[in-house]
Amino acid sequence: MAISRNKKETLVADFKALLENAKLTAFAEYGGLSVAELQELRRVAREAGVKIKVVKNRILKIALGEIAVYKDTDATGLTGQLLYSFSDGDEVMAAKVLSEFAKKHDFLKIKGGFTAEGALLSEDETKALAALPSKDELIGSVVNMLISPLTDTVSGLNSLAQVISGLEAHATK
Repeated sequence: MAISRNKKETLVADFKALLENAKLTAFAEYGGLSVAELQELRRVAREAGVKIKVVKNRILKIALGEIAVYKDTDATGLTGQLLYSFSDGDEVMAAKVLSEFAKKHDFLKIKGGFTAEGALLSEDETKALAALPSKDELIGSVVNMLISPLTDTVSGLNSLAQVISGLEAHATK
């Protein structure tokens, strides 16, 4: 069924907004996935703050052409049945969601991505980003490193308190 011109313009505007706000956009081939599997992917993505969209590649190419940072981006590789994953909160989450889902579903194959700066990422680069820890995991590890000296100091003081109470008990005998 043909899409009306107004509907196409609305789709282009929606994808333009998604691309402008996304810190990373990853795309993957999804041919062979069932409707239930696509719904599962959307649910997992939604929980991670990622939007999954399926649209004709031509619509996305038009949206890319309307954004200054993406004007010179090579979009010739956008062929076949692709779904797009947009993350506006975490720089790696769009790729991470697709990568984790692809581990369980052979029909989903990551093909690449776009950075917020307009760079086209290869399949390997996108998979490498997916392997990085999320923003929350990185923040947690930094906080853990900052707290570690304090924890060690408190442990040392507790040990010292035990030694002192042991000495006091020995002295009173």
